[in-house]
Amino acid sequence: RCVLKELESLGKALYGAKLIAQRFQVRNCSHHKDPVSGSACLLSMIEEGNPHHFFIATQDQDLANKVKKKAGVPLLFIIQNTMVLDKPSPKSLAFVQKLQTDQLVPEHQKQSIVQLKEKEGLAKQEGEKRRKRKRAGGPNPLSCLKKKKKKTQEGQEPSAEKKKRRKRKQNRVKAETVQLVQKNEEE
Repeated sequence: RCVLKELESLGKALYGAKLIAQRFQVRNCSHHKDPVSGSACLLSMIEEGNPHHFFIATQDQDLANKVKKKAGVPLLFIIQNTMVLDKPSPKSLAFVQKLQTDQLVPEHQKQSIVQLKEKEGLAKQEGEKRRKRKRAGGPNPLSCLKKKKKKTQEGQEPSAEKKKRRKRKQNRVKAETVQLVQKNEEE
């Protein structure tokens, strides 16, 4: 109701937004006689842990920042004609994690565990921090490479022979083609 009153007071500029807001179900708030601003009304409705599981849809950054500070309130906004559900705030994530850990181990059991640890001397001391030891690694893999052989006069001779062989192969191929051509001419 407070949002509708605010839209009426803003005049013709937001008449379309007022028509759209009137189509939705109007939730009763505690400000019947003296309406407050729309953002203040929305914030008052989600207090005390959002018992009615409301979603807040707004383009107002101030309101969005205030909503993010409360746990368990989903936030919707519009980007280029698309409705976007904002990621959970850090407050909401911390609240959910706390709920999960409380469900795993009840509070009285946590207290008894702490007492038993203190009794046995297993409680963590704040000044005590463990550091990871640096372990010796293996040798540098680049230093383990095989050494290259140096070129000598003996090493150069086989390469000369290979060149000769290549020439011979090329000559043979040419000789074979000449012979085939001669046979074809005779036939």
